[in-house]
Amino acid sequence: MATIASNIQQVHQRITQACVVSQRPVRSVTLLCVTKTFGPEAVREAFAAGERRFGENYVQEGVDKIAALAELRSQVEWHLIGPLQSNKTRVVAEQFDWVHTVDRLKIAQRLSEQRPAHLAPLQLCLQVNISGEASKSGLVPGEVAEVARQVAALPGVRLRGLMAIPEPAGDVEAQRAPHRALRELLEQLNAGGLALDTLSMGMSADMDAAIAEGATMVRVGSAIFGGRSSPG
Repeated sequence: MATIASNIQQVHQRITQACVVSQRPVRSVTLLCVTKTFGPEAVREAFAAGERRFGENYVQEGVDKIAALAELRSQVEWHLIGPLQSNKTRVVAEQFDWVHTVDRLKIAQRLSEQRPAHLAPLQLCLQVNISGEASKSGLVPGEVAEVARQVAALPGVRLRGLMAIPEPAGDVEAQRAPHRALRELLEQLNAGGLALDTLSMGMSADMDAAIAEGATMVRVGSAIFGGRSSPG
């Protein structure tokens, strides 16, 4: 039976292979272990296997897990990769290191205002609805430049880049298209004077395509921890 440690090793091998094929340095891609619905012990196993970055989709579940793993806090990064409502920004600003799902200026402003002064700036990505799906959160591509400019000027936070969850596609070439669009959008922002370094894109099913198009952080859950259990 596969263990979390062996699964992590396989994911790193897959990242390495995708980087070699794309002629990219392996160190240019960071693995974010997505631990939603898995308990603190799963995080401990991944930590023991060398992982230090963990992503949570649900604010309260993430906060509970951070508390349960308090002894690891100084050694790990906690990333919120799920929806963030205005009434949850304070606890996120106080507890997390990264937020990947900023989809409007108001959220970034609240995070900036509520980030404790003794903590390092909260690292932010703007979520882009790159496939134009009605069911998906995120800024439409045409809105991104103006929002990015305003977010980059806020104190207490640091805009790092863009995040997307593209519409599922059956083959690698189809998967690459939305990831390419997100990369090109980041390049446009940087050409306009920003200094962004993060493309949070690619999950278990499409990370190879995402890496081929420039992903710097892949969010992997099921390939490491297995099928999802029910929340709670």
